[in-house]
Amino acid sequence: MRLLGRWQLFAYGSLGLPLAMAALPVYVHVPKLYGGVLGLELALVGAVLLGVRLFDAVQDPLLGVLADRHGPRAGRKFWIALGLPLLAAGVVGVFHPFGTGAGLAAWLAGSLILAYLGYSLTSISYHAWGAELGSTPHERTRVTAVREALALVGVLLAAAIPSWLAGARGEAGGLALFSLLFLPLLVAAAWLTFRFAPPARGHARSSGEGFLEALVVPFVNVRFRLLAAVFMLNGIAAAIPATLVLFFVQDVLRSPGLAGAYLAAYFLAGAAGMPAWLALSRRVGKKAAWMASMVLAVAAFVWAFSLGAGDSQAFFAICVLSGLALGGDLALAPSLLADVIEESEGGEARAAGAYFGVWSLLNKLNLALAAGIALPLLGFLGYQPGAEGQDTLALSVSYALVPCALKLAAAALLASSFPRSGELRAEAGVSCR
Repeated sequence: MRLLGRWQLFAYGSLGLPLAMAALPVYVHVPKLYGGVLGLELALVGAVLLGVRLFDAVQDPLLGVLADRHGPRAGRKFWIALGLPLLAAGVVGVFHPFGTGAGLAAWLAGSLILAYLGYSLTSISYHAWGAELGSTPHERTRVTAVREALALVGVLLAAAIPSWLAGARGEAGGLALFSLLFLPLLVAAAWLTFRFAPPARGHARSSGEGFLEALVVPFVNVRFRLLAAVFMLNGIAAAIPATLVLFFVQDVLRSPGLAGAYLAAYFLAGAAGMPAWLALSRRVGKKAAWMASMVLAVAAFVWAFSLGAGDSQAFFAICVLSGLALGGDLALAPSLLADVIEESEGGEARAAGAYFGVWSLLNKLNLALAAGIALPLLGFLGYQPGAEGQDTLALSVSYALVPCALKLAAAALLASSFPRSGELRAEAGVSCR
């Protein structure tokens, strides 16, 4: 069977760049912008993020099922085209804040809801489209690796550009201009994907199948439940540092001016290491390769706990090593999910939207739990962003040690319970169609 060409892979993956470019500032800069620069209480910022993300996550499985009902060929592009304008408007709103106090919190909540709705409409169908492109396990890893590598380029731009723009305009002004520059790039990438990416090879789900029946398809899949448990633990481990990194750089390392460079080193290393994880997964299998990336991440990141003011070079090294490990998370987890869909759907991938809807829900729960627990807890322990002379032990523990413990738990669960490719039918003998 003919493999997808490099241009086809690039055309499909190009939309991942602006999607990731939008996601990073929303998830990383919003706590600092609203809690530090604009003066909202950390507990209030955390409550808004938790509430909006939980509300947003509930819709994702529903949107995934609807995308499947429309059918992969028409439905994927339809939902993407519907979601992109909402995403653009929400991102601009988030970084053009309005009001003070409760009014500012309400503006944040409304803008986030708009951004999250647009992102969900777009990303669920976009990722389901990718799962329907590959015809072999390695081909599916190629699709996810190219998409996630381009997404890391988007993240890299999102990490560097706001910091560069902030030099002349301040943090809030830099983010506001960034949100406007994001718009033409989003349009260009969407055109490239729509025009040149190969069509999905799946089929629409049966019109006689009930909505609720389609909604529970992923939950009755034993292998998906195991993969989801690993993904949740590993995802929370990644979301906590993403939520706290700017506070750590400011108050522990005392080098806020290097925040953009730290993030750039992390994501650039992730993109550079992607081919290695692709090659390793082909040699030893996706499960073993993913476990190796988790172990590497812990071995590199645990040392962040020992850092203090002025340890910028050591933190750069940690960013590079843990960034290399990031590529394993990004390329292998969604590729394993695509394998689960392929095995459970008899090669037709007819429920890809439903699976990625639940996957998106889990990812947002990870982010919501990280923000909704870590930020209020730090506030309760007396941490105040930017305060001089305060004890930052609680911040260091939360930023470095807690994520490492969670990631080790995820690796142990993956090693002990998740089967290798092709074992599900022998173990469960269940059709999930």
